[in-house]
Amino acid sequence: MNEVVNSKQFGQSISGLIEGKDFSRAEMEGLFTQVLLDQQSEMQQGAFLAALKAKGETVEEIAGSWDAIYNLDTIKLTPQLEQPLVENCGTGMDKLNTFNISTAASIVAAAGGVNMARHGSRAITSNCGTIDILEELGVGVECAPELIVKSIEEVGIGVLNGMDSKIHPTALGRILARISFGTTLNIAASLANPVYPKYGVRGVYSRELLKPVAKVMHKIGYKKAIVVHGLAEDGISGMDEASTLGRNHLVEIDETGQLKEYSIDPRSLGIEKASSKDILPCQDRQSEALELIKVLKGGGEKARSDIIALNTALIFYLMDYHDQLKTAYEAAKEIINSGKAINKLKKWVQVQNSEPEKGLKKLDRLLAKI
Repeated sequence: MNEVVNSKQFGQSISGLIEGKDFSRAEMEGLFTQVLLDQQSEMQQGAFLAALKAKGETVEEIAGSWDAIYNLDTIKLTPQLEQPLVENCGTGMDKLNTFNISTAASIVAAAGGVNMARHGSRAITSNCGTIDILEELGVGVECAPELIVKSIEEVGIGVLNGMDSKIHPTALGRILARISFGTTLNIAASLANPVYPKYGVRGVYSRELLKPVAKVMHKIGYKKAIVVHGLAEDGISGMDEASTLGRNHLVEIDETGQLKEYSIDPRSLGIEKASSKDILPCQDRQSEALELIKVLKGGGEKARSDIIALNTALIFYLMDYHDQLKTAYEAAKEIINSGKAINKLKKWVQVQNSEPEKGLKKLDRLLAKI
């Protein structure tokens, strides 16, 4: 480990957080830089992340955290595309245990013509993270960055592994691999996407985060974004996705920073109300992969298909593919039922892979079990 620097001063900053002090964007970038460079002891680093989370991060603090991660610990990639890049991601840390909805929605959106750039990690607070499920399906999650760029350019979708040193070479993988609770990294690090998309749909674990996260996305350069928090049947528990169980609260933000806040009942879109047990994850990764494939082939559980389509609809709506969420949802369902989504997944496995034949065989073995 690097020589510990400014230990006492850093400790005073932790004390400030515990006492409720807010830091400026520049100050937080400096503090996070010390964490990323391993210039503080692991005890100090953990205390800092916990104190910041417990206090509640301000917009400036999240933006400063992102500055440090993006500037210091994120490679820069620029796919050559005619249409914009979009990312969809959840913060994690919600109170509902669900299958990996956003990953499935990104595949359906790509099948509908949207250029998708996933940026995720292995499971930290859930059973199966983005990287876990895609690895099970056969996608190369630790391949060379140029293959990811090629996949985005040729297939319209790629995934960048937040725990891979080829993507975040300095520290992020080290920190994420040693932490098992939600922190500011759930927001700031997930936004540090190497291809720097300017459009995004982001789920948050708390309704109180809707406006702050939208404002952070605006501050770091997003042209347009939708931030969503979905409720369960009880109207209290929530998820970092659009929900088919209860009402959804959303905030849109445009390039001027103008906010638009509204809510949606899924039944107004013609979606049958589901229950929490309908969208629970499976006990193991292979079973989860099989269930996802079933839906992408146009089958599987209706509740899973519905919630994937709803989250895809937000992407279509954001990018003006449809001017109404209802028609966007219907378009997503049509893509799922047509088989286009499973074909997109097959192409993705083939292109984003250092060993395409091995990846395709893995996917084929799963398909044979359906």
